[in-house]
Amino acid sequence: MQRHRTLGSGSISRPACVPRVSGPVKPRIAVQAVSTSTGRTAPRLIQHKAEAFWFYRFLSIVYDHVVNPGHWTEDMREDALVPAKLDSPDLKVVDVGGGTGFCTLGVVQSVAGKNVTLIDQSPHQLAKAKAKPALNDVTIMEGDAEDLPFPADSFDRYVSAGSIEYWPEPQRGITEAYRVTKPGGIACIIGPVHPTNPVSRFFADAWMLFPTEEEYMEWFTKAGFSDVKITRIGPKWYRGVRRHGLIMGCSVTGVKPQAGDSPLQLGPKAEERGKVNGNPLSFLLRLLLGTAAGFYYFLVPVYMYLKHLVWPKDAPGF
Repeated sequence: MQRHRTLGSGSISRPACVPRVSGPVKPRIAVQAVSTSTGRTAPRLIQHKAEAFWFYRFLSIVYDHVVNPGHWTEDMREDALVPAKLDSPDLKVVDVGGGTGFCTLGVVQSVAGKNVTLIDQSPHQLAKAKAKPALNDVTIMEGDAEDLPFPADSFDRYVSAGSIEYWPEPQRGITEAYRVTKPGGIACIIGPVHPTNPVSRFFADAWMLFPTEEEYMEWFTKAGFSDVKITRIGPKWYRGVRRHGLIMGCSVTGVKPQAGDSPLQLGPKAEERGKVNGNPLSFLLRLLLGTAAGFYYFLVPVYMYLKHLVWPKDAPGF
């Protein structure tokens, strides 16, 4: 098993433009969908709520059997949830963008199902979750990660795996994570990491959001979290290679220091759940082109697995 590597503030520094949160902070307005730290400000083709809804309308049929084996394995899930500190069955946990419930299955290994809520915008994904006997006691509901239907300070732990890449406004989603987490509680977001290989970067940026580690740190810190850390994860046959990016490449955690809403105040949402952004033709074009770009990332783990089989373990250059 590829072991995870934890990166704290000593290894990944906060961007210069992001102050450390300590004490009361004056609200600020931020309206861009994506951090400007990398200059990538426009949402990608499937980084829209309607496009993601229809993308998963069909992907949900084979998600657990095709996507997870190549990108999100049980041992990766175990590593990714360690920083969330699910150390009591009495914790109240929300799994946001939980889809078919794969991550939730990891949560209920440590937390009583009656204390867990799974929320996702896709009824097709949720139908798969509802069919899993281990999740019978879990509350399963539809909802929007950027506008959660819960009061502030509702959960001891917030978990979200494989969802941020479809959020039109990742900063808004993380601000919501802050709001619904109890003081002293932990938010944990598990998601992609941006590739450095130019071919992989082209397809990643066309398909969906692949944040850099610095962007994760920035978003969490701006939302008000303290003790922000990143734990790297990946399929064991990648042997730690990250240049192609990873659909599940890191687990980011932060602690909520005080009760209430995030100190970061945002304007109106860029997109509403269930509404097509733009005209139907442009929507269809984004969906088709984005799906085509995403197919590349179904091939990458196969390539890496075959390379793992033939490349000597002690040889350089893997």
